[in-house]
Amino acid sequence: MDINDLKIFQTVADHGSVSKAAKELSYVQSNVTARIQHLEQELGATLFHRHRKGVALSSEGRKLQEYTQKILRLMEEMKQSFHDSEDPSGPLLIGTVETVSSLPELLSGYCKRYPRVDLSLVTGVTEHLMSDVLQYQLDGAFVTGPIRHPDLEQDQLVEDELVLIARDDEEFAALEQCVDKTLLVFRNGCGYRARLMLWLAEQGVAPSRVMEFGTLETILAMVSSGLGISLVPRWAAARLEAAGNIRCFEIPEEYSRITTVFIRRRESQVSGTMRKLLDAVHTFRDTGAAASAAAK
Repeated sequence: MDINDLKIFQTVADHGSVSKAAKELSYVQSNVTARIQHLEQELGATLFHRHRKGVALSSEGRKLQEYTQKILRLMEEMKQSFHDSEDPSGPLLIGTVETVSSLPELLSGYCKRYPRVDLSLVTGVTEHLMSDVLQYQLDGAFVTGPIRHPDLEQDQLVEDELVLIARDDEEFAALEQCVDKTLLVFRNGCGYRARLMLWLAEQGVAPSRVMEFGTLETILAMVSSGLGISLVPRWAAARLEAAGNIRCFEIPEEYSRITTVFIRRRESQVSGTMRKLLDAVHTFRDTGAAASAAAK
């Protein structure tokens, strides 16, 4: 069944006249008649009673009209949801690494401003999130950057400083004492883990043991307990450092400076929901709110 046939049917029903419907639709009258007849044949029902002054809906025609009005209204709502750039609506599936300090503030503001957007958030490591975006499983993702991939666009959100963290006691008193300890990291594909392994390799250190964890909170707790060392953003360690639970060590800038970027597929059409999210990312970055959040 063609949606255009339903539009023709509804127009004829509204006017009670084939000729008036043809004029409104800019069709020849014979075409309108043929489409109504085709619809009647497809449904196996008489939709209009013909009379001298025009046409009137039959009982079967009134039944079809109920469905047609619902279908056409839903079609209009669907088109509006794609074209309403100032008040977007619909689903938006976003991924993120766990260590984005500014994300709660950014997404909270976005959701309050655009309540009709159905935003869903999933967490993961950079490599896996990149794959999900490329495989159309995510609309976009906040990951550790910079990203170099020909099929991905990226917009920088924040820049962070990474520090090596260890328990605040004599066993971890100096950086040299820490490098051969157990590494407490996210699973393979994490940008922070990759930086730590590169730096240790430059130092000629082969980790004796690597333990993987699923959340930043768990890694911080394990470091505080003395289980091993890790590499995390300075803001993430600030509270525990101030409490005397852990100590922070600086590492060379080429390994410690890291950015969080928002990635999306390069060839994808930018929807209204995505456009407004990109605007929020740019505004948050440009107003300095991101820098403030990173310094916390």
